[in-house]
Amino acid sequence: MLLLEIWMEKQYLPQREVDLEAYFTTNHTVLQGTRFKRAIFQGQYCRNFGCCEDRDDGCVTEFYEANALCYCDKFCDRENSDCCPDYKSFCHEEKEWPPHTQPWYPEGCFKDGQHYEEGSVIKENCNSCTCSGQQWKCSQHVCLVRPELIEQVNKGDYGWTAQNYSQFWGMTLEDGFKFRLGTLPPSPMLLSMNEMTAPLPATTDLPEFFVASYKWPGWTHGPLDQKNCAASWAFSTASVAADRIAIQSKGRYTANLSPQNLISCCAKNRHGCNSGSIDRAWWYLRKRGLVSHACYPLFKDQNANNGCAMASRSDGRGKRHATKPCPNNIEKSNRIYQCSPPYRVSSSETEIMKEIMQNGPVQAIMQVREDFFHYKTGIYRHVTSTNKESEKYRKLQTHAVKLTGWGTLRGAQGRKEKFWIAANSWGKSWGENGYFRILRGVNESDIEKLIIAAWGQMTSSDEP
Repeated sequence: MLLLEIWMEKQYLPQREVDLEAYFTTNHTVLQGTRFKRAIFQGQYCRNFGCCEDRDDGCVTEFYEANALCYCDKFCDRENSDCCPDYKSFCHEEKEWPPHTQPWYPEGCFKDGQHYEEGSVIKENCNSCTCSGQQWKCSQHVCLVRPELIEQVNKGDYGWTAQNYSQFWGMTLEDGFKFRLGTLPPSPMLLSMNEMTAPLPATTDLPEFFVASYKWPGWTHGPLDQKNCAASWAFSTASVAADRIAIQSKGRYTANLSPQNLISCCAKNRHGCNSGSIDRAWWYLRKRGLVSHACYPLFKDQNANNGCAMASRSDGRGKRHATKPCPNNIEKSNRIYQCSPPYRVSSSETEIMKEIMQNGPVQAIMQVREDFFHYKTGIYRHVTSTNKESEKYRKLQTHAVKLTGWGTLRGAQGRKEKFWIAANSWGKSWGENGYFRILRGVNESDIEKLIIAAWGQMTSSDEP
């Protein structure tokens, strides 16, 4: 029965087996031919794909003396073996066979069943692998997207869930910190600012749930996408200023302001997409002002050095007027919007809540760790990872966002937890439609350490 099965399997030999027979000339003996073929399989296929570990019917060769097919695997150790008598010398390398001519498989490497030529380069997440000497040699970068970290978060009861975002795939962890954040650590001047409190009666009840867009519909602005432009300093400042001007003007001026105007024109030290300071951004808003996002939209390649496409002059009363048309020639209004000097809000949880409820969203500076990139939904708290690599990039972890409200909900382990609602600048496909919730009242990720706000600069003619 075994010989019949062996004979039947022989009829279905892959074409490569048939082709190989043509390789031998009449000068080879039957034994030489058999050993040559076994050497080919053992030297290439079995070594590369591990036939000797488990049964693989594709790893076979003909044994002419027995008129049978032989296998190169551990099942050959059975009492009734269907393998060649020289199985041990080939599969266990008990004996060194002399090298022979050309290998059966071409030079190169295999990956997922596909053959690659010598010198081929493929990407595995953020690492490059080069085929060299029939082996893959890969770089050892720590990747921004780490499936094991996503699994750790989602298996644990941390109160939030993580997701693998395609826009982050292929980036190193360093790239994530370097290109997706972009706010310099607060200057001593900012940190030494006096804290101000909102003028609300002490008896004012703060609601359990508050969202700025519910109180001022149409006057607040949703998240934009900074992409790989390290300019959260510009995106958060422009968005907070736009909300504040709309609220202060009671809806007369509701345009979203242009972060690209700041990136291209606030050229002190030429930071742009290479990080910037929020105090410099607020200085520019006060002294030069910004046009609307519609007038000066984001460049497709925000990192391209296209120079500043907007200019303005003062009318002598502190009000500035554009001297150039909009870079987007479809938009006709090139009105310049300005703000008062920024002020610092108290880090007290209730003072921040009062400020948002009374005057509108505020800017917050937070510290971003590697797990934050994967946030999808829930109440974020930093989940400690076993990877210490992120500590290398501590200086790059400062990020600016916009706080727009707060609430209370069941979070980790079913407990009732307080949270802030914040707008990020990574587009609407990230997080909760571009927003995220983060623990409130415990200074999670330094979210309450430095809160900044400003007033719109209005003249008597601007007032509604």
